[in-house]
Amino acid sequence: MDATFLLLLACGLALFGYVLGRQRAAAFTARAPSWRAVHSRPGFHGSFVALAVAIPALLLLGIWAAVGRPGPSAVGAAIVLLAGLAGGALALRRLEPSFRARTWVERATMLVLLAASVLAIVTTVGIVLSLIVESIRFFERVPVTEFLFGTRWSPQTAIRADQVGSSGAFGAVPLFWGTIFIGAIIAMAVAVPLGLLSAIYLSQYASGIARRILKPVLEVLAGVPTVVYGYFAALTVAPAVRQLGLSLGIEDASAESALAAGLVMGIMIIPFVSSMADDAINAVPQAMRDGSLAMGATSSETVRLVIIPAALPGIVGGILLAVSRAIGETMIVVMAAGLAANLTLNPFKSVTTVTAQIVQLLTGDQEFDSAKTLSAFALGLVLFLITLVLNIWALRIVKRYREAYE
Repeated sequence: MDATFLLLLACGLALFGYVLGRQRAAAFTARAPSWRAVHSRPGFHGSFVALAVAIPALLLLGIWAAVGRPGPSAVGAAIVLLAGLAGGALALRRLEPSFRARTWVERATMLVLLAASVLAIVTTVGIVLSLIVESIRFFERVPVTEFLFGTRWSPQTAIRADQVGSSGAFGAVPLFWGTIFIGAIIAMAVAVPLGLLSAIYLSQYASGIARRILKPVLEVLAGVPTVVYGYFAALTVAPAVRQLGLSLGIEDASAESALAAGLVMGIMIIPFVSSMADDAINAVPQAMRDGSLAMGATSSETVRLVIIPAALPGIVGGILLAVSRAIGETMIVVMAAGLAANLTLNPFKSVTTVTAQIVQLLTGDQEFDSAKTLSAFALGLVLFLITLVLNIWALRIVKRYREAYE
């Protein structure tokens, strides 16, 4: 029997139990001499019955899934359903005016929230441990100094022991530079001024109607899938950038370039920067604006000399978060920047990033315990540490900014 069907059936029984519990509680609530005679509202009684039905059934389904079975048998399905029905029946028998259903429901809700938090933490710890363990295996074969400071990246190794192949070169500096060049330099050179200026206009100069129209339109960019940005970069921006390079006399301008990927990535990040800057500007106390205008400053002088300096920590925090978002982008880089690990300052040449190389390393025919495959985990660990540091730094700046004006 399909486990999905049983899950839906258990949810349906829980909903039915909620209705029964609520109706029963509503009946004795109506007969109570006063509202003080009933401890909990009917909705809490219904929720108590629903939890009593759902928890045993879902636990048994979870145990069945944990042991790796494809789906419960007819006997197993009957046990799951009987457990849910038995829990619901026991819960219905406990319902009475003095029963503390609200306390039970609140405790169960707290336990569910706690379990969700623990699951998120355990998942994060598992990801980090998997990166660390596989990275240690990689560094047993390749020195850390070669990986962190080497300037040649060519991870091609022999697939089989009897095959003649390259021993590989795992100097990741070109990958780190490509990530910084595209995500932190070119993309931010596009996103920061455009996002900041749009935030200033929307928060200080735009009318109410213009803000209600333009802000949602701007934030639509954040909902566009990255693969769409990748197609736009590969089919439209990249050829235009190559023609620009050729017109400037750069004969080796590539059809896949860092500039093309960085421009489109910057456009993708604009809503992020604009939203964070808009929140920071709107959080500046109105008294500071009024005081500046009362002293005879113009609106532009107030923005430049009062509002922006006051909101600068929040703006910087948003920019750092945007940088961490940009350096983790994959699709745009794969489709528009290429996969060549070049250590160059020429934005018209093809470069690659850490994320693009991780995609390439984990696809194709390769032994999982080879140095080529294990290098993807080492790259992922470095990228994780970089984004972690950026996020912590940004959150500390934003927290300090909020404390100053709360």
